[in-house]
Amino acid sequence: MTIKKILSLAASIISLFILQLLFLNNSNSQEDNIKYYSNDKGILSLMYHRFNENKYPSTNIRMEIFDKQMNIIKNHGYDFYDPEIFLNEFNKPKNKKKILITIDDGFKSFYNEAWPYLKKNKIPFILFVSTEPVGKNGYMTWEEIKEIDNSKIGYIGHHSHTHKYLIDMTDSEFINDIETATKIFEKKLGYVPTIFSYPFGEYSLFMKNYISENFKIGFGQHSGIIDINKDKFELPRFPINEKYGEIKRFESIINYGPLEYKILKPEEKKLDKDNNPPKLIIEFFDEQKNIKNINCYSNDGGEWNQPELKFKSNTLLINFQEPFIPRRGRVNCSLNEDGKWRWFGTQFTVKKN
Repeated sequence: MTIKKILSLAASIISLFILQLLFLNNSNSQEDNIKYYSNDKGILSLMYHRFNENKYPSTNIRMEIFDKQMNIIKNHGYDFYDPEIFLNEFNKPKNKKKILITIDDGFKSFYNEAWPYLKKNKIPFILFVSTEPVGKNGYMTWEEIKEIDNSKIGYIGHHSHTHKYLIDMTDSEFINDIETATKIFEKKLGYVPTIFSYPFGEYSLFMKNYISENFKIGFGQHSGIIDINKDKFELPRFPINEKYGEIKRFESIINYGPLEYKILKPEEKKLDKDNNPPKLIIEFFDEQKNIKNINCYSNDGGEWNQPELKFKSNTLLINFQEPFIPRRGRVNCSLNEDGKWRWFGTQFTVKKN
């Protein structure tokens, strides 16, 4: 075989290889973007902060209540979801509901109170850590965080550096905050966590896009159940504390199913005088039963009320009566489908002047 033929054959092989790569990349991209009604049973993510710190009722849960909640989950036959499997199987519809435990901020009370309980009961969880407070009064140390990281059930998540209101930062300040934490994680743990949680659940479209380019998953603090159609970088979680951790309410929450949709607009969740109140548009799937029986509540104007709902086919337009007030605007919708409740929530951020 002549050198010319060898080079020609090599060029053909390389071209074929490149085409295969392009096909695979396009296939993966399409798989991530395809929206279809999956009847996914969903992943219910629960968000905790402090444990047995009764002077902080808005972020605290008493351990006896936490124990009852974990037992309720077990008694209902739901599995606690391993975060690594959660990442790997995100695009697969679940035929049985999963429960994902998340802990924010790395308070010392988590290490002293909840960590021994979770370890004893082998309950997997994600611990979201902001790097600046580590080692300060009331917070875990890096040695304690490494202990969690080295266990088989604890996974460390990225929660920014300062845990300040990111929405109050300029874009460059935001990037610097995230990159500062990233460098510290690399130095202290030897790697950078791939799961992110927005402090206070606040973000702009610019911030969400940045997180999507640098992480695998991003969590907010709006309520709802995760399904394969949810945006990977604004995933919902139910906050659980002394106010919202009452047992009867908790039993209702863990039985909610996801409310799947194709499109949610606007993508920009940061509000100012030019886009407040927003026009919230949700396009549901044709397969969703009784969608026009949906009930929605919003806290526009600072008080919870029922906004105006208008349907065009399976597309819902929500008209708010007043602008949302700082800092956070919330919308929660529920649907009774043959005796089973489905739930959806979203959150807007309103910067203080």
